[in-house]
Amino acid sequence: MKKALLSAACLGTTTVFAQVKDTLQTKNVDEVVMTASRKKENIKEVPSSITVVGEKQIQSQLTVNSDITSILQYTVPSLGTNSGQTSNSGQTLRGRQVLVLIDGIPQSTPLRNGARDLRTIDPSAIERIEVIKGASSIYGNGADGGIINYITKRSRTDKKISGVSQIGLTGQPYGGTLGVRASQLLTGKINKFDYTLSLAYERTGYTKDGDGVLISPTYSIAKMDNYNGLLKIGYDINENQRVEASYIGYSSRSDLNVGLKTGKYGITPTIGEGLGKGLETTPQGTPKNHNIRVSYDNKNLFAGTSLNINLYYQDFKTVYGYSDTFFNGGQSNVISQKKGARINLDTQLWNSPNSQGEIIYGADILNDQTVQKLEDGRFWTPNMNMTNIAPFVLAKIDLFKKFTIKGGFRYENIKVNVDDFNTLSSLKSDGTFTKSIPVAGGKLSYNALVGNIGVRYNIEPYINLFGSFSQAYSINELGRILRTSTSETIKNLETKPIIVNNYELGATGQLSSWLNYELTSYVSTSKLGASFVQSPDRALMIQRSPEIVYGVEGFLHFTPTKWIQFGGSYSWMEGITSVKDDGDYSAKINNSRISAPKVLAYVQAKPIPTLSVGLDMLHSFQQNRFEPNAKTGLYAYGEGYVPEYTVFNFKSSYEVNNNWRVSLGVENLFNKVYQPAISWWTARDSDFTNALGLRGTFMIEYKF
Repeated sequence: MKKALLSAACLGTTTVFAQVKDTLQTKNVDEVVMTASRKKENIKEVPSSITVVGEKQIQSQLTVNSDITSILQYTVPSLGTNSGQTSNSGQTLRGRQVLVLIDGIPQSTPLRNGARDLRTIDPSAIERIEVIKGASSIYGNGADGGIINYITKRSRTDKKISGVSQIGLTGQPYGGTLGVRASQLLTGKINKFDYTLSLAYERTGYTKDGDGVLISPTYSIAKMDNYNGLLKIGYDINENQRVEASYIGYSSRSDLNVGLKTGKYGITPTIGEGLGKGLETTPQGTPKNHNIRVSYDNKNLFAGTSLNINLYYQDFKTVYGYSDTFFNGGQSNVISQKKGARINLDTQLWNSPNSQGEIIYGADILNDQTVQKLEDGRFWTPNMNMTNIAPFVLAKIDLFKKFTIKGGFRYENIKVNVDDFNTLSSLKSDGTFTKSIPVAGGKLSYNALVGNIGVRYNIEPYINLFGSFSQAYSINELGRILRTSTSETIKNLETKPIIVNNYELGATGQLSSWLNYELTSYVSTSKLGASFVQSPDRALMIQRSPEIVYGVEGFLHFTPTKWIQFGGSYSWMEGITSVKDDGDYSAKINNSRISAPKVLAYVQAKPIPTLSVGLDMLHSFQQNRFEPNAKTGLYAYGEGYVPEYTVFNFKSSYEVNNNWRVSLGVENLFNKVYQPAISWWTARDSDFTNALGLRGTFMIEYKF
C-alpha cells in the first residue's frame, strides 16, 4: 500500500475535480497518489479535501490562457476568481491567505504579502498542482487558508533524450494584440542519471476588452516578456538512495507604454489611453525569482525507517507601478530571500495484512528575510529577518484497508528581528501628508504547539466519510502593520500571530462506473485574524479581530460513455467577525477575502480518437453583503456590490499523428464585456476596469 505523510501538521484528502478531467478513460480514481507532501499517499488514506490539477488538465487550460491564476480559477473550487492582472489580490482560498510553493519551496512573502506569489512559474514546467484546502502548518508561515504546491516536471523515460516542442500565437480581433509563446522540454536517462530541462518564453500583446478598448495599464499583463527555466538532475545511488538537484528561474517584465484614463466606479471603466509610462523608472513585474533545491532520499536508513532531506534557497523580487500616495512618489518593490531545510523520517511500527502503523517525525528550519522598499532606496517597511524552527511528529494507523486515523503535533518557534526605520510620509484623502516618524525596531518572539487529527472511513465505493481538525500558525502581513505605525516602537504595535483552527467534514465516492462525487463542509476560526479595512481618510490598514469563516463545496463528474465527460463544482462561503472583541459576530469580513459563490462546469468530448473538444464555464454569483455610506453614497474598500457574470472558454486539439498535434483555444468565447469581481469590491474609480475580451490561442506541438 502506498503511504504518505500528507503533512506534519495538516491531514489531507483528495478532491479530484480537476484530476478526473485529465482523461476520458479515467476509472480508478482511488489510484490517484498525492505527492505534494513528504511522501506518497493513496487517496483512500486521506481524511480531508484536496484538489489535484493534473498535467493533461494544465495543458488543456494552457491552450486557452497561460496565466496560472486563470488556470487555477477554472479548476479549484473555493479559490477566488482572478483579477486579470499581475496581482492575485482577492484570490484567497476558503476566505484566507494561501501559501504558494514550488516543489515545497515557499514562494509567498507572508511577512509582507505582495500578492505576486501565484504568478512565479510558467505552467509548461508544471507536472501537477496540489491544493491543500484549509488551515495547515505543513510548511510553516502563511498557510491560513491552505497550500498551493506547483510540482515541476521530471524525467519519466528510459530514453537518453525525449521531449516536447511547442510554439503558439495569441491574439484578439483588434490590432496590436498579437502575442507569441514557445516552450521546449527535454528529458532523459543516462545510466543512473536522469535529467529534465524546460525552457519557456512568452511575449504578450496589448490586452483589450470586448469593445476593443485598451484595459487599464495598472498591474497589466500586456506587453510583457515572461521567461522561465527549469533544470533538474537526479542520480540513483542504489535502489534505496537518490540525490536530486534543481534550479528554477522565472522573470517577467512589462514595457507597456500606455497612459491611464481614470473612469467612474460602477459607470465608466478605467482604461489605457495614449502614451504615459512617465515616471516609472523600472519595468513592472517580477524581474527575478530564483529557486535552488537539493534533496536526498534513503528508503532504508535503518530497519523500517526512511529518510528525506530537502535543502532550498529562494531569491525573489517584484516591482510595482508608480504611485504618488507617498511624499515625492515612487515605485515600490518586495524583496525576499529564503533559506531552509526539511528533515523527515518515517518509521514503520508494524505491517500486517489487515493493519499497519507508522510514525513520521522530523523538523523544518526556515530563514526568511523580507523588506519592501522604493526603487530609489527608501524603506517602506523595515528589514524583517525571521527564523522558524519547527519539530513535528505524526502517527498514522490503517485498519482493514478501510479505516485511517492520523494525528500529530508541531511546535512552532519563530523569532523576528526588525530593524529601526522611518515611516514614509503618505498622502491623506484631504491632500495633506502624514508626518514621517522614526520607529525603534527590536526582536519579536512567537511560539505555539499546533495539532491535527483526522479520520477517514471507506465504507463502500459509493460512500467514504472523512473528518479532520487542523491548525495553521502565521505572522502574516507584519510588514504592512509596521509601515503604517503611529508608535515610535514596535513594542506598542499589535503584532500577535494568526492561529487558525480548521474543522472539516465530507463525503466522497463513486455512485456508479460513470459518476463520482464529493461534498465538503468546513469552519475555520481565529481569535485574532487580519483583514484589510479602510480608515476614515480612505487609506488601507490591517484590522485585527476574532473571525469565523464557514462554507461548503462539492463536485460531480459524469462519464456516461468513453467519448464524452461532463461535470462541475459549486462553492459557497461566508465570513463574520467581532470587531469590538465582545463576542458579537454581527460584522462581516469584507469581499476582499470572502469570494462570491462560484460554479464551474465543463464538457469534453472525443468524437473521433484524434480530436478533442471542450467547453468550460465559470459563473460568479452576485455579492450584495454591505451598504454604502449613508452620507456619501460610497462603498468602503472591500465592500462594493459585485454583480454576477458568466464566462465560457472553448478548447480543442487534433492529433495529426504520433508526433504532431495542433490546438486552438478561445477565451471569453462570446466576447462578453464585464468586470472581474475585484473591480467592484475595491469600490475605487481607478480599480474599476473591464476584463479581457475574446482572445484566441493557436499552438503547434511536436513530441519526440
